[in-house]
Order: sequence, then structure tokens, then C-alpha cells
Amino acid sequence: MKNRLAIYGLILVTIIWGGGFVASDMALESMGPFQIMVVRFLLATVLMGFISIKSLKGIKKAEVMAGGLMGVALFIGYAFQIVGLQYTTPSKNAFLTALNVVIVPFISFLILNKKIGARGVVGALMSVAGVALLSLDSNFSLGFGDGLTLICAFGFAFQIFLTSEFVKKYRTTVLNFIQMATALLLSVVCLVGYGEVNFEVTTKGFLSVLYLGVISTTVCYLLQTACQKYVDETKAAIILSMESVFGTIFSIIILHEIITLRMVIGSAVILSAVVISNLSEIQEEMEEVTQ
Repeated sequence: MKNRLAIYGLILVTIIWGGGFVASDMALESMGPFQIMVVRFLLATVLMGFISIKSLKGIKKAEVMAGGLMGVALFIGYAFQIVGLQYTTPSKNAFLTALNVVIVPFISFLILNKKIGARGVVGALMSVAGVALLSLDSNFSLGFGDGLTLICAFGFAFQIFLTSEFVKKYRTTVLNFIQMATALLLSVVCLVGYGEVNFEVTTKGFLSVLYLGVISTTVCYLLQTACQKYVDETKAAIILSMESVFGTIFSIIILHEIITLRMVIGSAVILSAVVISNLSEIQEEMEEVTQ
């Protein structure tokens, strides 16, 4: 029963994150990228602080370091995602971000020397083909916004990898608070550096960033952590990859984005790559059991 509820919880996370792509696009109409990030992570840091206030009394240096690294990776992911969104469409931004799930196994291989299965290699090649179909212009060049979004995918991939490693050693509430606080600090530095200090927020922009900070960040990261106690990492990754699908659906429904056949094919190939790359872990586990 808990396993089933956890799966439903993760699906809810993907729906909320999918809506986050559209909310970010709407917020950009009246706010700068780093203004959005500052408000988003300020709300998340305050809420996470209230939740973890008792745990923070006995905080350890190692937890601060771990949470800080997670925060840096999270900042890179969101910063390049939202800046890239200014130069590409929400649906392409959503699907290219989904490549982080394909990248994670390769990070594990390089850092932990963890074996990559045959399906992981096939998934990586398919993802490259999907990116080409989805993002390459008529002159076979990668759009500026698409390139930034690919960097964001690497940021999120490292955040997933670091979370997987540190959550086994340290308290999740403390890690989440330090992670959000670090992302907030870096966002403030960039806000000042880019001169986005004057806020002129519309009602739509305020509601959008409120959704991003409270629902898409605070609620989702807490819900994801709780649900993954009852769902193995492979299943969780496959479920969470559906974020890109909901991002595209919301983009069509709310923003009336026109979807071309080429975009549909490219998106389908990328999503297939995400699923196949994660199924490689299942194959490896079955092979180990039969040996």
C-alpha cells in the first residue's frame, strides 16, 4: 500500500514540475531570471528552515559541505534552465532537461567506476539523436537556448547523483535546507551581478513565482524524498522523467504552443532514451542474481 501511494506521490511531483516550466515562462514576462530564482529559493529556504529548525541545532560541518555541493549543482541546473528558457520554447526546455536522467549513470561511472549496461549506452546514443531532432535548426546548428538547457541537464544530473550519495549519510531535512540556502546565496550574487535589483512584478508573475517557490520547490523536494523511501531508484527515475511530458502538455494547453511533427518525434526518442537508460539497471541486477 505504501509503495503504491509513493508511486502516486512521485507522479504528482512530475505533474507539478511539468507545470513549473510554464510557470517559469509566465514569470519571465515581468521578472528577470535571477529575480525569479531569488524569490523561489528565498521562499524554499524559509519554509525548509521552519521544517528543519530542530535538526539545525546539531548541524555538522560534513552536512553543510554535502548540502552546499547539492545546492551548487541545483543552482546550476535552475540557472541555465531559466536563462535558456528565454531563448527556446517551454516544451524543448522540458525535454532537454530530462536528459539529466541519462547523464547520471555516466557520472556514476566516472566518479565511482560503476558499470554502465548496454542499454545505458543505447539510451545515450538515442538521447543524442533525439536532441538533434528536437533542437538542431535548419542549418544544423544548436540553438543558444537549447545549449544552455543542455548545461542545465548536467547540473541536475550532478544534483541527483550527489543527493543519492549524501542522503545515505546525512539528515535529509538538513541537506534540503542547506541546499536551498546555497542556491539562494548564489542567486543573490548573480542578481546583483546582472543588475536585476529593481523588481516590477505583475500579479501573474507573482503568482507564478509563488507556485515555483512553495509548490514546485519546497513541496516537491519534500514529497520526492519521502516517496523514494518506498520506491527503488530505477522506478523513481523512470517516473520522474515524465516531468518533461507534463511540461509539454501544459505548454500546449496553457501557452498554446504549436507542436511540429519533428518535435514530437524528437521528444519521443528522448523519452525512450530516458526509460531505456534506467532499465539497464534492472538488467544488471537480474544478471547478478542469476550468476
